[in-house]
Amino acid sequence: MPTPSDAVRDAALSVPRTARQRARTEITREIIETARRHLAESGAAGLSLRAVARDLGMVSSAVYRYVPSRDDLLTALIIESYEHLGDAVARSEAQLRRGDLVGRWLAVCHAVRDWALANPHEYALLYGSPVPGYAAPQDTVPAGTRVPMLLMQLSADIIDAGMSPEPQRVPRAVHGSLVPLREGSGLPGSVPDDSIVRGIMAWTTLFGAVSLELFGQYGDGIADPRALFDHEMHRIAALLVAPDQ
Repeated sequence: MPTPSDAVRDAALSVPRTARQRARTEITREIIETARRHLAESGAAGLSLRAVARDLGMVSSAVYRYVPSRDDLLTALIIESYEHLGDAVARSEAQLRRGDLVGRWLAVCHAVRDWALANPHEYALLYGSPVPGYAAPQDTVPAGTRVPMLLMQLSADIIDAGMSPEPQRVPRAVHGSLVPLREGSGLPGSVPDDSIVRGIMAWTTLFGAVSLELFGQYGDGIADPRALFDHEMHRIAALLVAPDQ
């Protein structure tokens, strides 16, 4: 059954067929874009439908006809931001030859970093501190897993090409903890646990490095963050692709 946030997103992205539908789509889009500006000014925790309505010259009761709650507005912003990130990464990765496995990994890494630096408030909404009182619903998952699924496909391509490092045994507890991921993603049993762990390590290192830079955790200690990032991602590539390949 569609949720309110589904309706908000669909109204903003669908192609309207009637004058009423066109008006609704346009107003919903204006609400989301105004909320995006408020996100940059006040952060996700400070997002207010009343403030959005005031900027649009609408009474708050009118806004609620298009966006039922602040949480639905947050969900629409989250899904759209995930989709924008996923689109940027997919475009960058698709420009590389399928056989250029290291190049594809590096393209993903730089696309994530470039998008984050260009859209810091959206990135913070996705990967920053949780918003008090808000829990992301299940309908954010498909958009939110686009980049991890792309990395999973890259890992599968590395294995198919025979370029994966020699797998190591993982502890039984780790094996058990990977079962939900295998079942949820449809990974074949032939993919070694160690390959999955390597992929997770690469994914978390990528987003960890981007977050540390974006949220100012390096301070003045790193003179050239891009050079460091590029070197880190080249080093992490060795986790995914055998060095002698």
